[in-house]
Amino acid sequence: MVPNLSDPDLPARILVVEDDAGMRTLILRALQGGGFRARGVACGEEMWAALEVAPVDLIIMDIMLPGKSGIELCRALRSGQGALHENETPPAQVPIIMVSARGEERDRVTGLESGADDYVPKPFGQRELLARVRAVLRRGIATTGAPQERVRRETLRFAGWTLDLRRRELTDPSGATVDISGAEHDLLTSFLDNPQRVIARDRLLELSRTRLGDVSDRSIDVLVSRLRRKLGSDADQLIRTVRGLGYIFVAEVERV
Repeated sequence: MVPNLSDPDLPARILVVEDDAGMRTLILRALQGGGFRARGVACGEEMWAALEVAPVDLIIMDIMLPGKSGIELCRALRSGQGALHENETPPAQVPIIMVSARGEERDRVTGLESGADDYVPKPFGQRELLARVRAVLRRGIATTGAPQERVRRETLRFAGWTLDLRRRELTDPSGATVDISGAEHDLLTSFLDNPQRVIARDRLLELSRTRLGDVSDRSIDVLVSRLRRKLGSDADQLIRTVRGLGYIFVAEVERV
């Protein structure tokens, strides 16, 4: 069982956003049977209300929802909307797993581009769902510093930018904070740990812990594209594509 990221003695809190009552019940039962604290809502409006009441460690969200779609809600979360609870992970950084009956690659890409950390096509088995949930939560623990996997209390600096590993906070050269998702943080950390070195796509997937099962190279391309957008005009000077091989982070990295 993966613990609550803010209190290692408690199970992780998961919010399920699914309009199909039967499917929502099945997912909740699977999560609760896996040792998690889970609650469910049927639409985006109920999701925002639930987040106002209490924070969560992970959101599982269907793409096809009444009103605003899961894609739109994911983008809204990543833009920084939602209540911020004291000493809790900001909503923009809460891991999100998308689920959908449509399992084509373009749908997976759309989900990842919207800011999701993982994508699970329906139908899926209980064991697969729990495995993906635990994998995504482990990434959160690795970056927030739960006791059993304490991270380096370091700050990384590159080209005027600063990444605080402990606080998972990215700051641009002007001093402004830039919101990044858990997957984007993992990817950036992988680049900063291997500066000025060509890294193949499959190796990046392993280093950033974004792969569980069979994920195409397109997935890492999407994540790199997302990260480049966050880095703005500096992106082309920081992350370069090496045709046929992968990517290279070209800036020098200082650890403080």
